[in-house]
Parts: sequence; structure tokens; C-alpha cells
Amino acid sequence: MNYLFLLLAILTEIVATTSLKLSDGFTRLAPSIVVVIGYAVSFYLLSLSLRGLPLGTAYAIWSGLGTALTVVVGIILWQESISPLRIIGILTIIAGVVLLKLADSPASQTMSQ
Repeated sequence: MNYLFLLLAILTEIVATTSLKLSDGFTRLAPSIVVVIGYAVSFYLLSLSLRGLPLGTAYAIWSGLGTALTVVVGIILWQESISPLRIIGILTIIAGVVLLKLADSPASQTMSQ
């Protein structure tokens, strides 16, 4: 359930960030409202996920995957540039998130003892 809350937090963060672009500097009302509500819901869901997940791991997953997926949204919706370096950057973020998750696994904890 904690990961479900985290996934929903990531998705609402992406919606809020996308709406931030659409708000045009908070000059457009509807997207501006989505930004405020989206971030509030995202932080609430993140807080629920923290009931059972380590802070560092949950935040790294939330921010890392949110960042990587927001880049993808920018490429799809606004035809932002895609280059080998951007792809490597996205993959590096995802690899870092995976490594942090693996560091919290029971197998890695017994290896360090």
C-alpha cells in the first residue's frame, strides 16, 4: 500500500508540474488551481507512503521518477529536445532510484552486517 501511495504521489506531482508550465507564470486560473491542489495532494500521498517506507528512499523515488517522467512529458507535449545526453541523464536518475531501493532490501542489509 505504501508504494501505491508513492506511485499516486508521483503521478499527482507530474500533473502539478505540467500544470505549472500551463499556468504561464500563474496568469491562467485553471492550471494554477491544478498546481496548488496537485502539489498538496502529492505531498499528502507522499506523507502516507512514509508510514512504511524509509524517508530517503521514498523521497528519492518520488523526486527521481517525478523528474524523469516530467522530462518525458516535456518531450511529448512540448517537443522539448531529446538527445543522447538527456537519455543518459534520465537513465542515470532511474538507476540511482533502483540502487537506493536495493540498498533498503533485506539482502543488502544482511550483506553489510
